[in-house]
Amino acid sequence: MTGLRAVNNLPPLLEGPIIAIRPISRIDRKLRMPSEKTIDMVISELKAAIGGLESAVDARIERQREAQDVEGEVRRVHADRARLAQELDQSQFRANRLEEVNREVSRRLVTAMETIRAVLDR
Repeated sequence: MTGLRAVNNLPPLLEGPIIAIRPISRIDRKLRMPSEKTIDMVISELKAAIGGLESAVDARIERQREAQDVEGEVRRVHADRARLAQELDQSQFRANRLEEVNREVSRRLVTAMETIRAVLDR
């Protein structure tokens, strides 16, 4: 078995060989920092990674701010639309009322003109 060493000189507790797990030197070497990387290089890489993270966070915050601005604008547009719809309804009601009054005035004028003609014809 790679990376494991059998320990057969211990008293048996169970049947069969007892195996102890022991890290091998290849794994130890992989966990160690390569000799060509210095602490300064690692720190500079860490700073670069933190800078990239800060940039990503800033971009995310900006996108959220823009989304909030858009949501605010949508709310304002909806409020304007509601106000304009109400004004349109009021204007339509007023126009209908004026049309009714206009018909009534026109009817009365026709009646008055007929009355005047009748008086003149006598």
